[in-house]
Amino acid sequence: MSKRVLVPLDTTDATEDVLPILTMLAAAGASVRLTHVAPVPDLVETAEGRTVAYVDQEMARVQALWSDALESTAARIPGAVDHVVRFGDPVAEILAEAEAFGADTIVVTTGTRSSMKRALLGSVAEATLRRARIGVLLYRPPRGLQSPPAEA
Repeated sequence: MSKRVLVPLDTTDATEDVLPILTMLAAAGASVRLTHVAPVPDLVETAEGRTVAYVDQEMARVQALWSDALESTAARIPGAVDHVVRFGDPVAEILAEAEAFGADTIVVTTGTRSSMKRALLGSVAEATLRRARIGVLLYRPPRGLQSPPAEA
């Protein structure tokens, strides 16, 4: 049984679908760390070229936004759950966080159904699986259980 589980989350619907698995792991005594990797933000400027927010300010804003979202998700999982926001390349940062946390398993959600699409676009989940030195659980909910797409 996994003792320390890292769970990278993004904005996909699969995040909601993986909560029952995380609840089960936490109930079995695993420590769970939720993480989100955001791209390093650029300087925010007006059309005239005036700086509205510097990179460190924009990073603080993104960090606060994702910390709130991760905290809300963590509150729905019983047990030892914490969270962290990182910036940079998603795969590199997921692997660095797994090492820093001492994770023995990474649970990655994936919505990719087509191997052709995955081959053309690449996949953070697939790259994490290939590069990780610890166990990686790729979770793709069954078609009937997936959340319906958001209406426009």
